Amino acid sequence: MSDSIATTFDFAQLGPDTILDAIESRGYLVDSGLLALNSYENRVYQFICDDKRRYVAKFYRPQRWSREQIQEEHDFAQELHDHEIPVVAPLRTNNESLHSYQGFYFAIFPSVGGRQFEVDNLDQLEWMGRFIGRIHQVSKGQPFSFRPTFSIQEHLLDANATLHKTELIPSSLHTAFFTILGQVTELAASLYKPNSSIRLHGDCHPGNILWRDGPTFVDLDDCRMGPAIQDLWMMLSGDTYQQRIQMDTLVEAYEEFSQFDSSQLSLIEPLRAMRMVHYMAWLSRRWQDPAFPQAFPWFADAKYWEQQILALKEQYSALQEPSLTLF
Repeated sequence: MSDSIATTFDFAQLGPDTILDAIESRGYLVDSGLLALNSYENRVYQFICDDKRRYVAKFYRPQRWSREQIQEEHDFAQELHDHEIPVVAPLRTNNESLHSYQGFYFAIFPSVGGRQFEVDNLDQLEWMGRFIGRIHQVSKGQPFSFRPTFSIQEHLLDANATLHKTELIPSSLHTAFFTILGQVTELAASLYKPNSSIRLHGDCHPGNILWRDGPTFVDLDDCRMGPAIQDLWMMLSGDTYQQRIQMDTLVEAYEEFSQFDSSQLSLIEPLRAMRMVHYMAWLSRRWQDPAFPQAFPWFADAKYWEQQILALKEQYSALQEPSLTLF
């Protein structure tokens, strides 16, 4: 058995036998089939063990994170869990949560159920604000040592470079797309001026929150350093008035446990722009992985890029508007 890490797009080698052998190498005897869960960056499978409990095995994309970065994710999840915050932390075998098998890093998690929380439900938003406040109160205790920080370089400049290299954008749309992309990048970069960074969930959108008698936070795969507002803004929806009500609800509950810096409201639209551009670049970089053309066939269509031109124009306008304010 080798611990050398597989190449970037080597998930083709991760067949059912390898998955089962890896799981059973950590003492879990699989008593069911493997159910592939919705994950593109990694490979994630649910199974029932011989103890009749459900578990989830997560195989990390090779060369995306180092061993130290993954371990830091695990330790952060465990720290939050130890503070009785409902975060799904990896299970430990012989006091180890990160394992390797035939070149793949993997971890075993308890399987949790629930439905997606309702972003337009103010009662649920109040719960979310309270728990994110608790997460951030713990987060402030120390910084990450190995995980990255939200940055203009990665989320805008490097993403721009990736998009300029892709062959997926129709040549007839190059001028329109790259003109507005450049304008959004320049303005967002000039406006993104965070005054502090803490450890974050990093990708706290509704799909990563399960609801059953309250929230359960899953998937800390993108945890990193950054401004606190990053873990709040993706729960906003609707027009400006609705977003003000939602943010007011979140912040009031958040401040029961952690002080909120209202100056970070000015970072919402730059962060939204960074997410938009980074997402397009992420799909471009992953296009060699066979799972991506299958899951995102529209990404190679001219219509998609036409829609992105319009979306970027709307975001450029949003960047020029006054920042969201609280009541």
